[in-house]
Amino acid sequence: MTGGGPGIMEAANRGAREAGGKSVGCNIELPFEQEPNPYMDKWVTFKYFFVRKFLLMKYSYAYVVMPGGAGTMDELFETLTLIQTKKISDFPVVIMGKEYWLNLYELLEDFVKNKTISSEDMKLFILTDSVDEAMDHIEKNAVERYKLIKKKYNPLSFFGEKNGK
Repeated sequence: MTGGGPGIMEAANRGAREAGGKSVGCNIELPFEQEPNPYMDKWVTFKYFFVRKFLLMKYSYAYVVMPGGAGTMDELFETLTLIQTKKISDFPVVIMGKEYWLNLYELLEDFVKNKTISSEDMKLFILTDSVDEAMDHIEKNAVERYKLIKKKYNPLSFFGEKNGK
C-alpha cells in the first residue's frame, strides 16, 4: 500500500495484524514524521526513495494507492509505467478515493485524448471507493493467479525472519 501518510499506513498495518497476517513495512528516513508504527511486525528503513520503491514493487503482488502526495504519485506513475511497458505484468493496481483522485483521472483521460497514452492504459488500474471492489480485483488478479492462499511464504532474511517464522 502506498499513500496517505502515517495514519493510513498505520491503519493498514493494524488491519493486517488484526486479521492474523504479518505486517511488513518499508520505511524511509525523513527529517520529519516518518517513524515505524507500532503495528509493523518487521520493517526495513531506507535512506533513498528509489531503493524503497524498487523493493516495494519487487516483493508486492498488488498496489493499493490511498490519497497522498508527491511520493504517492511517484510510486503510482512508476508502477503504471512498468506495467504499460510490459516490464512487469499481471500486477493489480487499485486507486482508492474517487473524489480525491478525480483530477488525476481527468488528466489521464486528457492524455488519451492527446494520444500520449493508449486508451488501454486506462485499464491498468481501477479507481474505486469500494473496499469490496478493491478486494475482488486483488483476489482475481493476484490471489487466484499466484495461489497466495495456498502458498507458504518464504521470508526474506533482510526482514529478519528466520526459518519461516
